[in-house]
Amino acid sequence: MRGSVGGRAGPRRVVEWAAAACVGLLAQASAWAAGHSGLRVWLPEGVTTTAPLIDRLFYVVLSVTGVVFVLVEATLLVFLVRYRRRPGRRAAYTHGNSLVELVWTVIPALLLLFLTMDSQRVWSQVRGTPPPADVELEVTAEQFAWNIRYAGADGRLHTEDDLTTINQLHLPVQRTVLIHLKSKDVIHSFFVPQFRLKQDAVPGITGRLWVSATTTGNFEIACAELCGLGHYRMRGFLTIESLEAFQAWLAQTKAEQAG
Repeated sequence: MRGSVGGRAGPRRVVEWAAAACVGLLAQASAWAAGHSGLRVWLPEGVTTTAPLIDRLFYVVLSVTGVVFVLVEATLLVFLVRYRRRPGRRAAYTHGNSLVELVWTVIPALLLLFLTMDSQRVWSQVRGTPPPADVELEVTAEQFAWNIRYAGADGRLHTEDDLTTINQLHLPVQRTVLIHLKSKDVIHSFFVPQFRLKQDAVPGITGRLWVSATTTGNFEIACAELCGLGHYRMRGFLTIESLEAFQAWLAQTKAEQAG
């Protein structure tokens, strides 16, 4: 039969089946992601100015690696079917093809070079020199909490008018915030998925990261590093609000702590 695996149309049918299977899996994954996060696919909502850059890079890498994966696996299936053992057919040895080897060496090298340069460009924008900060604060991790410190009226950290909270981080929207990240004891990891931001808090080292939120809302701060038996309950609560609401919250919290 021409349509059978052993017939002349066998390899073509294998490729068609592999392509259909990949499309079906991607469709199911997309439907699952959409059902669990509204209209979003793969990633949660990005709420910072740098999130679109990281998302675009993610989808570029996903597309390139996805296409390469499908092509490689389809070729593998074709070769498995076409060159399988058959009665009356003897195996033959071939040394290879220099042109083919050159092509499959140069193309991956060019793809990797492109991804490297694109990644470096995004890295320099996201983690390079931060822009001038409107707000500076300090986050100190410990087993098992996030200690937040805000500068007081003098605008400087570690002075008498500082404001401190535990697991409560408030940020003003549309403002650049510079965060000094520390740890008291072991390695922790400050992670906010909607920020596309994860950075280790290492004892003895002060890390710097900056963020400019674009959307108000309530989010969760997670520790993405196994930091001890209480790691599972090391959660912080992030509130992004208008500048007026942020300043009102600072004043109210300061009055409560002073009283």
